[in-house]
Amino acid sequence: MQNKRALVTGSSRGIGRAIALALADDGFEIVLHCAGNIAKAQEVKALIEAKGGTATIIQADLCNLEDTARLTQEAGEIDVLVLNASLQIPNRWDQITPDDCLQQLNCNFVSSMMLIQGLAENMQKKKWGRIVTIGSVQEKKPHPDMLVYSASKAAQTNMVHSLSLQLAKDGITVNNVAPGVIYTDRNVEALSDAEYAQKVMNLIPVGFYGEPSDCAAMVSLLCSEQGRYITGQSIYVDGGKGVQ
Repeated sequence: MQNKRALVTGSSRGIGRAIALALADDGFEIVLHCAGNIAKAQEVKALIEAKGGTATIIQADLCNLEDTARLTQEAGEIDVLVLNASLQIPNRWDQITPDDCLQQLNCNFVSSMMLIQGLAENMQKKKWGRIVTIGSVQEKKPHPDMLVYSASKAAQTNMVHSLSLQLAKDGITVNNVAPGVIYTDRNVEALSDAEYAQKVMNLIPVGFYGEPSDCAAMVSLLCSEQGRYITGQSIYVDGGKGVQ
């Protein structure tokens, strides 16, 4: 994938970091994105460059639509767009505030739509492109305290289904990767509670947590020539949790 550029949102840590590193290994020039922790993004950049790759960093708050528009402009011409950044604000359904709702919807859905609107044009001109959203098993099995998060991920996947049909003629594939329980810094605190961790583990048929690299491997396939015949799909990387 020489001379092709990939933007991975939320790529300073966790699943996004693993995806950025995998795509760099595949030969893509990487545009890293972070909301606030520029030092973590610089660590990923250094890892990519140490292997002979190329990476740049753009900082933007995807809850802020002006920042999202700026990211679209600064990213330039993109061949692969991986929409990984997301926001979770856990709360009981009857305690959700309008502000918490809007923040999650902006980050998890509206920003994804805006970035696709702004960056797909280059893919259409080249008649080649890959768009991958990172969803969640919660699209199918929503956590009771994450109503807005799970709803926003389901909306994002519905957008994938719609756009895959509209962009197929342009050589652009559009897919969703839905992780299950992936051991990242987002959930390490919760999973440190042995009783809670056992309850979570009991719901995973394969009997273990996933790693960010498990998701990155699927994204790598979807962004490759080998993935050219896969579009409009929501692929669960969840150890079987979603089918229980």
